[in-house]
Amino acid sequence: MVKDERDPRTYAIIGAGMEVYNEMGSGYNEPIYHESLEVEFQRRGVAAVHEPPVRVYYKDVLLKKEYTPDFICSGAVVVEVKVLDRLTGKEESQLLNYLKATKLHVGLLLNFGGEEFEWKRMVL
Repeated sequence: MVKDERDPRTYAIIGAGMEVYNEMGSGYNEPIYHESLEVEFQRRGVAAVHEPPVRVYYKDVLLKKEYTPDFICSGAVVVEVKVLDRLTGKEESQLLNYLKATKLHVGLLLNFGGEEFEWKRMVL
């Protein structure tokens, strides 16, 4: 996938995040934004699985611990929700690890904690 390619799936997810931010503002804790996003995804017809367990392998060994990304949307986009002043490299690293574990190529960080809605799209 070309990094500059327009992706209607991610635009729909970002639009849902913007709508939630416009309605709720900042200041709530993360589970409130999770639930609000679930409602908005349903209203917009975005297929989303909330907190799906993701198995992780070390070489060919299945590890006991699992990853739990916040959402996988349209079976192709990992979405991680944050409530921070701003996104940092730590959150980007977390999303990259989720992408590696899921073997998906597109991820979004959605941040509801700042003065404005913040998002970052990442592609492997």
